[in-house]
Amino acid sequence: MIMPMKKAAIITLAKDAASTVKRLRSLGVLHVQHQQPPQGKDIASLQEEIALLAAVFNVFSRCEVSAGELPLQKEIPHPWPVNVRHIINLWKRYEQLEAYSYSLKSLIAEWEAWGDFDPQELLQLAAGGVYVSLCKARENELKLIPGDCAVKVISRRGGINYLAVFARQAINLPFPTLQLPKQGLSGMRQKLDEDAKVMAVLKEHIRKDAEYFNFLRELKTALEKELELQQAINGMCQEGQLSYIAGFLPLDKVEIIEIEAREQKWGLVINEPSEDEEIPVLLRNPFWIRMINPVMRLLNISPGYRELDVSPVFLVFFSIFVGILIGDAGYGLSYFLLALFLRKKFGNKWRKEVFFLLFVLSFCAIVWGILTANLFGHDWLVKLGYNGLLPALSDDKTMQVFCFFLGAFHLTLGHAWRAFIKFPSQALLADLGWIGVVWVAYSLACALILGGAFFSFGLPLAVISVLLVLFFSEPRKNIFKRMGAGFGAITFGLSFMSAFTDVVSYVRLFAVGLAGVAIANTTNAMAAGLGGGIVATSGGILIKIIGHSLNIALGPIAILVHGVRLNVLEFGLNHTGITWSGLPYRPLAE
Repeated sequence: MIMPMKKAAIITLAKDAASTVKRLRSLGVLHVQHQQPPQGKDIASLQEEIALLAAVFNVFSRCEVSAGELPLQKEIPHPWPVNVRHIINLWKRYEQLEAYSYSLKSLIAEWEAWGDFDPQELLQLAAGGVYVSLCKARENELKLIPGDCAVKVISRRGGINYLAVFARQAINLPFPTLQLPKQGLSGMRQKLDEDAKVMAVLKEHIRKDAEYFNFLRELKTALEKELELQQAINGMCQEGQLSYIAGFLPLDKVEIIEIEAREQKWGLVINEPSEDEEIPVLLRNPFWIRMINPVMRLLNISPGYRELDVSPVFLVFFSIFVGILIGDAGYGLSYFLLALFLRKKFGNKWRKEVFFLLFVLSFCAIVWGILTANLFGHDWLVKLGYNGLLPALSDDKTMQVFCFFLGAFHLTLGHAWRAFIKFPSQALLADLGWIGVVWVAYSLACALILGGAFFSFGLPLAVISVLLVLFFSEPRKNIFKRMGAGFGAITFGLSFMSAFTDVVSYVRLFAVGLAGVAIANTTNAMAAGLGGGIVATSGGILIKIIGHSLNIALGPIAILVHGVRLNVLEFGLNHTGITWSGLPYRPLAE
């Protein structure tokens, strides 16, 4: 649930402003709202130092250095900014050499057709009265060269002649003449080798300096905390000899700050936040609901303070979607084993919600695979006589109807939740109308796409639903204003056509799941088609490993693209009114 917030203003003597903010930081409950843009030399200096450390961590990342490789905690020599800049400059030199090497390789490829020669010798010949022009020409263009010139074809590639034209005077040829490189191929290759050695030395120096990684990481964290403190101090408002700091805190933390205010002799004002303020969001849920938090953090989304916390519905339907999208018990088992491996390797570093979410999603894929007879493919199980616990789910039409129904039910929950929140306002009737619209859209989708029968009561339901939306979207005493608001909601908000497309959109679950099954079956068929024998069997095993591994790798992409979209866009934004623009609650803390 979204925890209710209070707005607090703490008033103190201006001379005690810094100590007051430090004391508030030790409490760790106040999400600071700056009263003025925080500025100052200390803030600018801290921001510059943090940016410098971020740059050096980018260097370490480019050199593929991670904290896990560095068990030692070595302090960087003082002054650290000088040494950090040295590391960054080493990387800049590396990047310069890397870019030059790319251009040099391109130049070598361009001049390989001419063979190895010294450009300086050609310049010396020109000084002696022998002019050598290097050019490229097709066979029928050679006759255009003046007769008093000597021609030497160096090589031929793709119908193009690479040639040298010798003359006693400077001449204009009927095709472009190449500008000589600064050095020959041997010189270019030597330079390339030398630069490669220098780059290796530079990278080795950077990797050696990475022994300071952990120290610098802790330093960056400390500087970020100090920056947060200085911004809070400089963001206070001062009136004469008094200063005050304001912010938000959860309702159940108000007592903490009240007790501290009495002890420290602060002035304290606690108010309800105003409607136009951006209020931070703190979500508190049981562990089973918090399992969806890693997905929220990955997407960097959060409901607004005055919106709904749909985490339970998000988790339940996201799990169902994953089961359908993956749809294979073998793949689900593979993800489960991967989750066990990750838990063993990163159990102390990652939040436990991550692993339990992976376990739940893997279990859903396994269950769906058992229900539909999919274990690294479907056809081979059918040949063995196993059609799944629910064979109907393997029927294309039945599965599409199920997806439409799942979508309609999912969207209905969104409007039902909104209606419950609006009770006892008449506006809840508009959401009941939209629920009717959703089920009319479901019946229409089944009729138009699958050739099913339209609800016998579909037309009356559609009319009643439209009237509810029209008259109760924004209840007003004036009937015409009420209708105008309802018409605006229909025209500019959630239209009937978008309701239909949202329901139909859930068929993507069927389509993506079917594609995964097709890839698995095709992989198995290709492997079986190789026949018997050791070589054929080995090739078949290799094909299965590659094909099924590809399917397993594509699974998470399908989940992020389709499973997340249906929850965030169709359900959340379109039918529950969640903008996903909430400001996370981040209290000032040590």
